[in-house]
Amino acid sequence: MRISTFLLSILFSLTLHASERVAFNDDWRFKMNDQEGVQDQLTYDTIRTWLLPSANEFLNPEKQHPVPEGKLKARIDYANNDFDDNDWRVLNLPHDWGVEGEFKQEYPGETGKLAWWGIAWYRKTLELSPDEMRQKYFLDIDGAMSYATVWCNGQFTGGRPYGYASFRVDLTPFLSAGKNTIAIRLNNPQESARWYPGGGIYRNVWLVKASPVHVTHWGTQVTTNAVSKTSAAISVECKVQNESSETVHATVTNAIYALGKDGSISGDALLSFPKKTIALKPGFHATASAESTLDNPALWNLDNPVRYTVVTTIESNGEILDRHETAFGIRSIEFTADKGFFLNGEPVYLKGVCMHHDLGALGAAVHLRALERQLEILKEMGCNAIRTTHNPPTPELAELCDRMGILLIVEFFDMWQEAKKANDYHKYFNDWHEADVRSIIRHFRNHPSVIAWSLGNEVPEQNKDSGRTIARNLSQMIKEEDGTRPSTIGCNYVESGFEGMQQIVDLFGYNYKPHTYRKFIEHNPGKPLYGSETASCVSTRGFYVFPVSENNDACKADFQVSSYDLCATPWSQIPEIEFKDQDANPSVLGEFVWTGFDYLGEPTPYHSDSTILLNYSDPEARKAAEKELQSLGKINVPSRSSYFGIIDLAGFKKDRFYLYQARWRPDFPMAHILPHWNWENRTGQITPVHVYTSGDEAELFLNGKSLGRKKKGQYEYRLRWDDVVYEPGTLHVIAYKEGKTWAEDSMRTAGTPASIALESDHPTIRADGKDLVFVTVKLLDTKGIFVPDADNSLTFSVSDNAEILATDNGNPIDHTAFTSHTRQAFNGMALVIIRARKDQSGEIQLHVTAEGLKPSDIRVKIR
Repeated sequence: MRISTFLLSILFSLTLHASERVAFNDDWRFKMNDQEGVQDQLTYDTIRTWLLPSANEFLNPEKQHPVPEGKLKARIDYANNDFDDNDWRVLNLPHDWGVEGEFKQEYPGETGKLAWWGIAWYRKTLELSPDEMRQKYFLDIDGAMSYATVWCNGQFTGGRPYGYASFRVDLTPFLSAGKNTIAIRLNNPQESARWYPGGGIYRNVWLVKASPVHVTHWGTQVTTNAVSKTSAAISVECKVQNESSETVHATVTNAIYALGKDGSISGDALLSFPKKTIALKPGFHATASAESTLDNPALWNLDNPVRYTVVTTIESNGEILDRHETAFGIRSIEFTADKGFFLNGEPVYLKGVCMHHDLGALGAAVHLRALERQLEILKEMGCNAIRTTHNPPTPELAELCDRMGILLIVEFFDMWQEAKKANDYHKYFNDWHEADVRSIIRHFRNHPSVIAWSLGNEVPEQNKDSGRTIARNLSQMIKEEDGTRPSTIGCNYVESGFEGMQQIVDLFGYNYKPHTYRKFIEHNPGKPLYGSETASCVSTRGFYVFPVSENNDACKADFQVSSYDLCATPWSQIPEIEFKDQDANPSVLGEFVWTGFDYLGEPTPYHSDSTILLNYSDPEARKAAEKELQSLGKINVPSRSSYFGIIDLAGFKKDRFYLYQARWRPDFPMAHILPHWNWENRTGQITPVHVYTSGDEAELFLNGKSLGRKKKGQYEYRLRWDDVVYEPGTLHVIAYKEGKTWAEDSMRTAGTPASIALESDHPTIRADGKDLVFVTVKLLDTKGIFVPDADNSLTFSVSDNAEILATDNGNPIDHTAFTSHTRQAFNGMALVIIRARKDQSGEIQLHVTAEGLKPSDIRVKIR
């Protein structure tokens, strides 16, 4: 399923009738650093009183911040209309300046060894005619990292410190007919993140043109109650703002339409609500509520994620003032302590993963197709849920989950008042947490995929009175904004489940505490429990360490981690331990594995950026590396990305993918052998073979000779032949289920690389300048067998109607820039990400070469 960017923008927008919401991403001017002498004038403390009123939209009147009189007194040339920015770089949003740069060994591996920090400015011109000045104009920013401040024609208009929060600023008071300049300043401080946060306006920006009488920002809430296959009670609340100079008597009507699979309205109205008339004084808003019942609704579920839309129309004196669409789904959710989670009355086990927000080689910049590709791979594995760790997601993720049938837990914060990093969210938690929480809920509350709101992740004060007070306050905000979903939290202290926090939230999540599940259930009857963060198994795709060991330190070599999937971090467990404790406690709702994909930064177990025992297996290589690293003034690890992912940074499946697929898709016939079978130097040595299968037993063969048939016992999730003696040839496994042949897999010894195989994830690409094609590169021998240890250097070129956006190979220690058109294969594979240039036609041709190998080409049709 491919989703049109154009149709997605329509779904996110007001329809083009009386109001209009259009992408405002193209042709921005960009420059790093402030003009001289300005930085001290724009610190958070300096402009705090000017920035805080941006939160007022989400605060009760008694908590709102006074708006300072006059203008912000700072001479900011970069924000002025007449400033000459012709020498600035021209680019399109979304944009992440960090991922464009080079990896540097001296940069922190914890945050990806890329320079994501700094101050930057973006400028764009908006031309308006005198007639257009009768409208209201808003700028909607889905995410900017971080401390965003927005200026219009040199005047401060508002902003948001939290880089993950979406927000709106009102441009209207500062606009004039003719040329207008929008300027956005970002200040991304170091020591503000525990992973790669990215830098820049990395999510979409929208220009909203509206009537003075209009639906407010995220002003429509649709709730469904008494849901069944025969009927559903639907209520619509719509907040309408009057920013004209006169009292307006407006009629608000609502109607429900079906949404097609492409996201467009399908057919006639299925239900019309009674009209509501409201009187709106100048400068005030009012809420129009309507309720009705839809007969025989199609229920949103994981297999058939059907959606509807409410079309809200505001009229006065026969004139349509606004028309607003709100997509939603009809479904019921229930969390129980004894029987688990229910969707539409049917039990659903949460087969979830945690996901950071970066998109690998594309960095933090949002690309719809890249998100969609991630979800497609996760669904293939059997995943049905995502926890958006540790921050609110980009709107496109929620939209895709709605369309594709994936559940979401939206998390607010990684910390509250107590810091994890010197410059993280704790610095402005007291100022902004309420506005951020309420805005996040209003933003995502109509998405059927969203099933819970997470207050935070492993907050340091989770067992303190101060933390419990904060949790109560946040939970109360959730109840006020959305009474249909539970509050939850991810706790990493055992005591949190017994000392009060578990009673504050509706749904309790433990991070890495499977051995505590039974005790929690016994001490907290009636409280639903799930694994909010589980496993933290670490591995490198296609890399194996011998002898095979379950000792975490013995799993590592050459800054890689063995893919036998027997190693985890000191605070966590391998997958099977989590499986066992869930199966022993079936009332546990499910789990969210850390993590679905590898991500930039947090390269545990090579997490330290200071003194560390260099883990090279070869003594001479260790000495050479140590000498080079010491020349930098310290010993630094080379890792730039994580090892946690079930899928690597390039989107290639690790062995662990098949372990989870075997568990999460028990009715899908599959078997997977590990390791690969290219071990030239291991002939005659013990080389254990493991098999992941959804069957219940299997027989392993080496060169046609049976090595025995094994059956899974209770709490066994893999089959092991730990005494196999290596000889080149063919490994073959036949899996059985209930005594019948179920699935097969083979692993063959390959020769030296001879050719290059190319495979695109789709045969066509749109010519919109946004769509992407992901091309997988594999190295094969003369017989067409994949060479799993090949590391040939590859060179890529593409026809003029397209561009290579990024390349990767999934290697956590590869410091080749993502923008490079040459890359070394890693364990036989590499990735090329291609974008068609806007308004092109014909076919894209990718050409790949490597010394000594036959070149290869692939064509992708532009549509």
